[in-house]
Amino acid sequence: MLVESSWVHVVAAVIYNDRNQILLAQRPLHKHQGGKWEFPGGKVEPSESATTALKRELFEELGIDATTKAMQPLLEIKHAYTDKNIWLDVWTVHQFQNEAIGREGQTIAWFELEELKNLDFPAANEPILTKLFAQSL
Repeated sequence: MLVESSWVHVVAAVIYNDRNQILLAQRPLHKHQGGKWEFPGGKVEPSESATTALKRELFEELGIDATTKAMQPLLEIKHAYTDKNIWLDVWTVHQFQNEAIGREGQTIAWFELEELKNLDFPAANEPILTKLFAQSL
């Protein structure tokens, strides 16, 4: 699917462990929305599908190997910040190989769903949180 060139296509994953906790990463302070917690992922390259990009990003950032079969679409979000427009393609991942580590020096942690209410997220992540909390009812 082609989008306007002014939109940055980004994939993100809601990654669950076997205790149903969710893995989050904290954005480095020098980056856009620095210091806020986020669902891991990154930019989709022009020649990539969303799942190929997500597989690559999860390995590069966290050292985990998730097959595309383990990825399920959750939602798509278009969010306009004052300085950039983000098209967020969000997936869930319930199975992966290897233990997650912050391979780019980022802080990562596993959280219970309820704990997410007390964390600071980028505004574009609000629809993800809304959907996760609605699904848990």
